[in-house]
Amino acid sequence: MPTFADLEKGAEIGSRQIPVTRADLVAYAGASGDFNPIHWNERFATEVGLPGVIAHGMFTMGAAVQLVTDWVGDAGAIVDYQTRFSKPVPVPDAQDAASPATGGNVITVAGKVGALHEESQTARIDLTVTAPDTDGKDQKVLMKAQALVKL
Repeated sequence: MPTFADLEKGAEIGSRQIPVTRADLVAYAGASGDFNPIHWNERFATEVGLPGVIAHGMFTMGAAVQLVTDWVGDAGAIVDYQTRFSKPVPVPDAQDAASPATGGNVITVAGKVGALHEESQTARIDLTVTAPDTDGKDQKVLMKAQALVKL
């Protein structure tokens, strides 16, 4: 676990890429109870104006904060986590994707120390969370993704 004394504002905590497939969305739906058809039914998703099936917002949020959990080494050290959902994460079917064997998309997460609070011995970790849109252009899918970590 990092110590408060070792941190400085702007320091990077790491980055990672998180693959997401339709199978991941089905598993998440079962675990969360969120069976909204926009997360598994292409026809329904396009009929309601989406580019196709999209990942659950909470799936994306949870996948992103894992970077902080792994960095700090203790999920209980995260005392607050907030974000704004800005863009959906499209999850193409295998037959529609660039990689026909797996389909899906990739969420990229990078984190850095955004602020240090001496009195409370907490660090605010700012996350940048992106994923390609349906045209392959990277877009921010979460805005103001911030975790407060007690060290």
